[in-house]
Amino acid sequence: MSCNPIRSRYIFGYQVGGLVPVYVCNCNGIRERDALAAIESGATKPAEIFRHCQAQPCCAKCVCDMRRMIQDSQEAFRLAAE
Repeated sequence: MSCNPIRSRYIFGYQVGGLVPVYVCNCNGIRERDALAAIESGATKPAEIFRHCQAQPCCAKCVCDMRRMIQDSQEAFRLAAE
């Protein structure tokens, strides 16, 4: 599966006027803040985010975005630990 870098770049939903709620997974209604809460709770794989949100993957278009969010979080923790 290839990740769409343009779609992933806009996941955080910045817009003129501030941050707007963004759905990471439209099939299950998983919002960015839900996915981030799962990651903060220790999720290291998209499957763990789905479990945290009590959902099942459907079309899997969100998996690349979830992986990117996990990578960004791990990178931030790594940099903070230095």
